[in-house]
Amino acid sequence: MLYAAGPKGQLVVGSWWTAGGEAEGLAEMFKIYKEKYPDVEIVNATVAGGAGTNFKAVLKTRLIGGDPPDTFQLHAGLEVETYSPEQYLEPVDDIYASEGLEAVFPADLLSLLKYNDHYWGVPVNIHRSNVLWYNKAVFEANGLTPPTTFEEFRNVAETLKAAGIQPFVMGTKDGWEAGHIFEDVLAGTLGAEKYKGLWTGATPWTDPGVTQALENFKMMLSYANPDHSAHTWDSAGEFLIAGTGGMMIMGDWTDGWFTSKGFDGYGWAPPPGTDGIFVALSDSFALPKNAPNEENARNWLKVCGSLEGQEAFNPKKGSICARTDCDPALFNEYLQSAMVDWSQDAIVPSVIHGAAAKESWVTDYKDVITLFVASGDVAAAQAGLQQACVDAGVCQ
Repeated sequence: MLYAAGPKGQLVVGSWWTAGGEAEGLAEMFKIYKEKYPDVEIVNATVAGGAGTNFKAVLKTRLIGGDPPDTFQLHAGLEVETYSPEQYLEPVDDIYASEGLEAVFPADLLSLLKYNDHYWGVPVNIHRSNVLWYNKAVFEANGLTPPTTFEEFRNVAETLKAAGIQPFVMGTKDGWEAGHIFEDVLAGTLGAEKYKGLWTGATPWTDPGVTQALENFKMMLSYANPDHSAHTWDSAGEFLIAGTGGMMIMGDWTDGWFTSKGFDGYGWAPPPGTDGIFVALSDSFALPKNAPNEENARNWLKVCGSLEGQEAFNPKKGSICARTDCDPALFNEYLQSAMVDWSQDAIVPSVIHGAAAKESWVTDYKDVITLFVASGDVAAAQAGLQQACVDAGVCQ
């Protein structure tokens, strides 16, 4: 009996996953693809640089020059605007239909993935921005539990301060970390719906809730290590490992970092006010217009969205599946807790990681918050955030 030959040629995959678990996870998905399509040569076209800064510049040049890869990594959400999707990308609605993806991704994620009524990428994972990490031994020695409100945060911080421990540790050296913490403070102060409204124009930046969020953040900053501008998020995390720091707020890649450092004395909780809220970012893969090997790219996107692909990729990457039907037994304790929250919490988009706003707005937001950390001027920061929204064309 004769069988039809399978796909041939190349699959050029563009991403910024070059290190550790992310590269291992990508290799797992390549393995699955090769099993299904053995005659296709995979070209791993990575460009190093955290959060894709260098990759995005290279990609834009390739798209404009008519030399796209077959598929490329894209943060789910408004980052897609950076690439003028109607001009340079193909919608992938047909893959959502053929693979039944709308039934296995939560509604909040689907709305994040849709832009101008089309899907432009298939998500492979979810990271959580809003996690408060704490040193369990330090908390136990001082009779503390993780703070659930900003008032409790102040009380916990005062207790730690009296015990000679730096209550709150952070690093702001790379320019995005303060904006990351503040998005979690905004969500915790305003609640899920009003936070989402900031990025659509439904919640004005002049809202008293934004004033309160800035006051809450200012209070938290008063307990932070004074040398934060000399630290990255992970070098600040060393204080927590050493037991000289009590708490930090950072995304759930911190869990993988602690594990890599051989540290297991950490606990986690939602930051103040964010219980029931999951501030999310998601990596997806997109399909450029005129991809040289379009059929191969479409098959790749099917692997990305599949149960098999996501269960192979995410335990290595240290993220959870975008799908709600992955087997929790494949994941560690923190990631299992994140899976439960992902399936039941209100999902809201991270701004600092490309989900909530376009790139120019994210840059303006970061600049305002960096100034605020130095000055503590609430009125000036609120005016700056309002102006950034106006400049983004979302506020009047």
